Amino acid sequence: MSQQRWSDACERNREPILTVLRRYLQDRHRVLEIGSGTGQHAAHFAAQLPHLHWQASDHPDHLPGIAERLAEAALSNAPSPWPLQAVLSPVPGLAPLPEAPLGFDAVFSANTLHIMSWAHVEALFAGLPAVMADDALLCIYGPFNQGGQYSSDSNRVFDAWLKQRDPAAGIRDAEAVDALAAAQGLRLIDDVAMPANNRLRVWHRFA
Repeated sequence: MSQQRWSDACERNREPILTVLRRYLQDRHRVLEIGSGTGQHAAHFAAQLPHLHWQASDHPDHLPGIAERLAEAALSNAPSPWPLQAVLSPVPGLAPLPEAPLGFDAVFSANTLHIMSWAHVEALFAGLPAVMADDALLCIYGPFNQGGQYSSDSNRVFDAWLKQRDPAAGIRDAEAVDALAAAQGLRLIDDVAMPANNRLRVWHRFA
């Protein structure tokens, strides 16, 4: 029985995201995707950006479905996914990363920050220097608040739904995320408006 999961949202947002990634990742070589979820983005972006080595990663529970989707895609630039999660303390199999060459010159994550607790968002950013090259880019897609305000009524409703499901979840303030990025030597270089009141924010790491 297939272990693959499906996300309609991934199918809807993959082309708008790809348009931005083409702009920023044309001179990149190795991308680490954090929170690959269903693996749909990994399979699509690796196919459309064949110059990139696209390394998917997620919690071990999600890896079988991702691995199955990538195996079906049969892409030489999309290897088996890694077990990886933002953790607050070392966890066997998850800390700090699989034993493999790091120094990724790009990191990508979509629809992750709002489903994590803020402490886990902090842990994610704190772990970035261990995986990023000095000149790396960080690209994060999802909903963000600006100045503590929702960007739309639909995001307000979505945030309430998130918090009802998990009180620690919620749409993050862009300024708070920027502060976490800055603490790790990352400077915001673009903030692209996307469909459905989402953003694709891009940071550059300076040595």
